Amino acid sequence: MAERYLSCIGRLIRVGLTWCLFFGLALPAAADGRELGALIGVLSSSDRAQAGAAVEALALRPEPEALTALTALRDGLLLMAADGSVLVQRTDGLYDAVSGKRVEPAPKADVIVMNNTLRRQVGPAIAALSVRSPDHGVRLSAAVALSKSLDEKLVPTVRAALGAEHDPEIKRLLSQAVAQADITSSDPKLRLAAVEAMGESGDVAYKASLAALTARDSSGNYGERDTTIREAAESALSRIERKELFTRIVRDLFYGLSLGSVLLLAALGLAVTFGLMRVINMAHGEMLMLGAYSTYIAQRLFESYLPAAMELYMLLAIPLAFIVCMAVGMVLERTVIRFLYGRPLETLLATWGISLLLIQTVRLIFGAQNVTVANPSWLSGGYELLPGVVLPYNRIATILFVGMVVAFVNWILKRTPLGLQVRAITQNRGMAACMGIPTARVDMLTFGVGSGIAGLGGVALSQIGNVGPELGQLYIVDSFLVVVVGGVGKIAGSVVAAVGLGTINKVLEPFAGAVLGKIFLLVFVVLFIQRRPQGLFALKGRSAES
Repeated sequence: MAERYLSCIGRLIRVGLTWCLFFGLALPAAADGRELGALIGVLSSSDRAQAGAAVEALALRPEPEALTALTALRDGLLLMAADGSVLVQRTDGLYDAVSGKRVEPAPKADVIVMNNTLRRQVGPAIAALSVRSPDHGVRLSAAVALSKSLDEKLVPTVRAALGAEHDPEIKRLLSQAVAQADITSSDPKLRLAAVEAMGESGDVAYKASLAALTARDSSGNYGERDTTIREAAESALSRIERKELFTRIVRDLFYGLSLGSVLLLAALGLAVTFGLMRVINMAHGEMLMLGAYSTYIAQRLFESYLPAAMELYMLLAIPLAFIVCMAVGMVLERTVIRFLYGRPLETLLATWGISLLLIQTVRLIFGAQNVTVANPSWLSGGYELLPGVVLPYNRIATILFVGMVVAFVNWILKRTPLGLQVRAITQNRGMAACMGIPTARVDMLTFGVGSGIAGLGGVALSQIGNVGPELGQLYIVDSFLVVVVGGVGKIAGSVVAAVGLGTINKVLEPFAGAVLGKIFLLVFVVLFIQRRPQGLFALKGRSAES
C-alpha cells in the first residue's frame, strides 16, 4: 500500500515538473533543444502570464537562439505555424526558431502579437542576453538599458556578465544595475553590499536610492530599519556628495578657463587698440562678428568648391578672418579714427555709430537670422574627464588656439620692428616722431593688427556659439573689463584678468544665477578699480607718469 502511494506521488511530481517546464515556470539550466523549443513555443500562448514566464526563463538561457527568438518577438518577426512550430521571419524566408534551419516551402504562419505587459518584459530580457555579445556597441546599449531597470530575477545573469566584462564604462553601468537591484533585496547582506558598492563608486545616480534609506516617512520611521545598513547609507551618501562637490569644482574651473579664453580672444585686440593707442573703440565687438562671418564664408566656399575637404575649411577661415578684419580696421583708422586721437568722447560716439553701421550691413548681406557654422568632425564630441565632467573638444581647441594667438601677439610686440615702434610711440609719441618713426603709419598698422586679432576671436566664437549680426555686442563690455582690470596696455594683465574673471563668473553662476552673478562680478570689478586703478600690471615709462 505504501509503495502504491509513493508511486502515485512520484507520478504527480513528474507531471507537475513537466507542466512547469512547458509553461516556463521553471528556469532550466540545461541546453536541451526540446526544452528550449518548449519555452519558445509558450511565447505564442494566449495566456500572457505564461508567455511572460517564458520570457523570464529565456532571459537566463545561454543559447543564442533565445536572444534570436526574443528579438524577433520584439520586432514582430516571430511567427507561429499551423503545425505548432515557431518561425523567425528574415529577409530571405522563414527559419525555425530552435534549429535555425530554413523552412521550405514556407508554411502559412501568423505573427505572435505582444501586449504592453509582455513588451515591457522583453526589453530587459533582450538586454540581459545582449551583455554577453562580442560586439562592444551591443553590450554598451544593453548595459545602458539595464542600468535604468533590472528585474531581480535577471541579477545572476548580469552579475556573471559583469565578472567577464573588461570595458570600464560597461562595468560601471552593470555595477550600477546590480546595485540598484540589490538595494531592494530582502537579504540584508545584499543590501549592505549594494550600499557599500554605491559609496565606493561615488556615482551621483545612486543619491536618490541612498537618500530613500536614510529618510523618514510621515510616521517618523526610517526607510531602512537596519541600523547598520542605514549608517552605511549615510556614509556612502556623504562620500558621493564630496565627490560631487569635487566634480563641480573641476567642471567650473574648466568652463571658467574656457570662458576666460573666449574673453581673452575678444579682449586681445582691444588690449592693442585701447591699451596701446588709447582709442575707445566701441566697434571692436563687430570685428569679432566679422571674423565669425568670415568663417561662415570659408565654410560655404568649401561646400561649393571643395566638398571632399570640408574638414579643412578652418585652414582658410583663420587667415581670411584676420585679413578681412585687419583691412576693415585699417580703413576705419584712416577714414575716422585718426581725426579723433586725444578726444575720447568723440571717439566713443563715432565708433558706436560705426558698430551700428557694420551690424546693419551684415543684416542686409546675410539676413537678420543666425547662420550655421558647423564644427569639423575633429572638433565634435568631448573627452569625459570624470563622470559628469565632459570636456568638449571645441572648447579645448579654443583654449589651445588662444595660447597660440597670445604667443603671436607677444611675438609681434616683442620681436618685430612694428612692435618696437608701437612700444616707442606708447612710451613717448613726440620723441618717437623725432626719431623718424612714421607714427601715422604705425597707428594704422596697430589698429589693423588689433582688429585682425579680434577677427581670430570671431573664428573661435563661431565654433562654440551662434553666429549672428549682434554677436559682438555680447562681448564688448566684458572685453573692456578685462583690459581695465589687467592693466592698460599689458598683454600679460589681459591674460590673467580674462582667466580670473571667467573663473569667478562660472563659480558664481551655480549659486547666484547668471544675472545676479554678472552683477556681483561688476561690483567686484568696480571695487578692484577703486583700490588699484592702474590694474593688475601697471604700465611703466613716461606714459605712465603723464
